[in-house]
Amino acid sequence: MPRILLVEDDANVRTLIEHVLLHEGYEVDTTGTASGGTELVRCRSYDLVVADGKLPDGTGMEVADAATERGMRAIIITGYAFTLPIEDRDRYEVMLKPLRPGELISAIERVLQN
Repeated sequence: MPRILLVEDDANVRTLIEHVLLHEGYEVDTTGTASGGTELVRCRSYDLVVADGKLPDGTGMEVADAATERGMRAIIITGYAFTLPIEDRDRYEVMLKPLRPGELISAIERVLQN
């Protein structure tokens, strides 16, 4: 089963998304910071990283970049998509919050198949 790293600073949102992913059968690790996410992608292997665009100590883009350097795929989730530089929006699939569980799972399946 695919292993996903979820990087989300809002504990309630993180728990909700984690439960959705676990219910779908994914293995999930979570963290609430960019530094935590970057450290995890350096020492573990994931099929996909789902990272919040804005984190207290950086951005989800930084985590996604670290992940892609190691051959992992990434999705950015954010409520601030239109404040992201265009070049960042084009590098990764960007999903707007609030997320619908079905849309998130569809995006994950699509990214993992490509």
